[in-house]
Amino acid sequence: MTNQVLIIGGYGRIGSSVARDLATYTNSEITITGRKPEANIQEIPISGVKYLALDLADKERVKNIINSYNKSSKNLVINCAGPFHYRDANVLKNCIKAGINYIDISDYRGFTCKALEYSEAAKKAGVTAIINTGIFPGISNSLSRESIEKLDEPEEIHLSYVVGGSGGAGVTVMRTTFLGLQSHFDAWINGKWQSVKPYSDRQVIDFPAPYGKIGVYWFDMPESLTLATSFPVNTVTTKFGSFPDFYNHLTWMTAHLFPVSWLNNLGVIEFLSQVSYKMTEFTDKYSGTGVVIQAKVIGKKSGKKADFSSSIMHKDTATVTGIGAGSIAELILSGKLNKPGVSSVENSLSTELFEQVMQSRGFVKNYGDNCVIYQPLN
Repeated sequence: MTNQVLIIGGYGRIGSSVARDLATYTNSEITITGRKPEANIQEIPISGVKYLALDLADKERVKNIINSYNKSSKNLVINCAGPFHYRDANVLKNCIKAGINYIDISDYRGFTCKALEYSEAAKKAGVTAIINTGIFPGISNSLSRESIEKLDEPEEIHLSYVVGGSGGAGVTVMRTTFLGLQSHFDAWINGKWQSVKPYSDRQVIDFPAPYGKIGVYWFDMPESLTLATSFPVNTVTTKFGSFPDFYNHLTWMTAHLFPVSWLNNLGVIEFLSQVSYKMTEFTDKYSGTGVVIQAKVIGKKSGKKADFSSSIMHKDTATVTGIGAGSIAELILSGKLNKPGVSSVENSLSTELFEQVMQSRGFVKNYGDNCVIYQPLN
């Protein structure tokens, strides 16, 4: 039986990257959706991909389309319709009722909390639902797990992410960034939840070459929630930055100098997103759209203080996001990943499986002193 995959929001930059990965590494019948009544599918040169018009606001149509997929381990729904700040868990709920496996690329803590509420229902229905796949969150969770497994007593997880310009991900990533500046968030620090202001407390991280030293800032990510509850650690930091560095200073000014009423105005958010994206269309030519992530864990090994870092780098953020989600989709479709319930990546994907899918996609592991770096061969 041919795998049938429905990618909601698959017409966008990230969704099409997921579709491309699936078309390359699985034998699947792939349907992507978008809000346009008609779309030029030739814009996404992936052989055999079909297009379906779908607006998530039309909940009855969403339900009917998901129900049209027969209950089978060979079928899968992938939710790529961000920003997830605007989404409820309706797609997941319909998948559970229809008995269809589900993954998403959600990157918003509020959505993660909503999705986790359906864990028991998914378990009873025998549905494997894995949330927060992609690059960060997603691959970042697996890097954290790998680093943790290198220590006997992990105590702190420090996640740092840096993206070049737009990351090749389109205007949606700009909306997500500015939405993330709207309010303080809780972070797990020294064994308790503490309120943190977004884009504060700049820290310079020495990333693997060719990135070098780049500043990162507090940013609300689902890993700050799921990693803190998945592992016995006292601290989880999630810090984000961009290059060229002047984007960091512009984002800091937005977070700290703009009136709160401006940041809570969706019209202002959209204006800032469009302007920022226009700027990156120019600077991407010089900075590139790459990404580097470092997951550093501090703790004890053989009774002594120790640390270990797992990192990944890629020349295009959108592409590696597709790899993160596509590889998990591949494992579900092949039957290698079967965990009924709603799970985060670190609770569902073993380090062994993570290494296998990354290797199959051309990544090699380079070892250093207390660190490992995943890099593509090309």
